[in-house]
Amino acid sequence: MINYNTKEIAMATNRFQDFSKLVEAMEGDFEKFYDKEVGAAGTRVRKHLQELAKLCKEVRNDVTAVKNSRKEAK
Repeated sequence: MINYNTKEIAMATNRFQDFSKLVEAMEGDFEKFYDKEVGAAGTRVRKHLQELAKLCKEVRNDVTAVKNSRKEAK
């Protein structure tokens, strides 16, 4: 049986919401850039992708920290 503590569940929920918000924010700019050929939207897409990459790195570090703390707790 997997035992998740409340802090880990809250962290995971918040991180997932952050991912969802970023992807939703990109949707309009993706459409403007690819479908309507608005060049400025491409800059915004790149900015969103940079923020997404940063978030991915943070989540990856969080996952590693949680994994290591679980190993230490055993």
